[in-house]
Amino acid sequence: MSQVSDRFSRDQMAERVAQDIPEGAYVNLGIGLPTKVANFLPPEREVFLHSENGLLGMGPAPAPGAEDDDLINAGKQPVTLLTGGAYFHHADSFAMMRGGHLDICVLGAFQVSGSGDLANWHTGAPDAIPAVGGAMDLAIGAKQVFVMMEHLTKTGEPKIVESCSYPLTGIGCVSRIYTDLAVLDVTPQGLQVREMAPGLTFNDLQAVTAARLLPPDSEQGARA
Repeated sequence: MSQVSDRFSRDQMAERVAQDIPEGAYVNLGIGLPTKVANFLPPEREVFLHSENGLLGMGPAPAPGAEDDDLINAGKQPVTLLTGGAYFHHADSFAMMRGGHLDICVLGAFQVSGSGDLANWHTGAPDAIPAVGGAMDLAIGAKQVFVMMEHLTKTGEPKIVESCSYPLTGIGCVSRIYTDLAVLDVTPQGLQVREMAPGLTFNDLQAVTAARLLPPDSEQGARA
């Protein structure tokens, strides 16, 4: 990876995801890294942020000192509520997720396969605490699933793999992957590279990705 002059920061990743969320979309932001996306949605763009603990119409994170302990997202982080926002029962929130009423969900992941399988709730380790939450409902219920994650594990192993070795959250559910190294689309032909971090070559990216990638100039062929 010595040829990489830069990586996308977490804020840059969040800003990049925010660019792909259209006006009027109903969106769930998963716990962890995806929650940052709320801070980069343009204020003039109306997007309805949903949280499975029963909120619709969340805004960006509150200013320091302005937190309300009774206003939190599913990850127990303080949030704001925009004008017109609503609170409702947990069961109603899951009915929204399972009923196909969300346009996009943005989730973190332990692994994503080349065919768009998602593993994000359990590593399978005997001492790990499983934390599925609403991930399975979101993965299947949302019209599009965006994954936002680091490209490699802390020990340098690829998180984008040919086949997931961790317990699956959903099969073939991921539409697009955003990492600190690239933006990738899941297509029937393979993972299509849309963007790469500055200074990164396609060969560099393929070397740290365990699934086969299609280079940016093969986009037309992938659509054929």
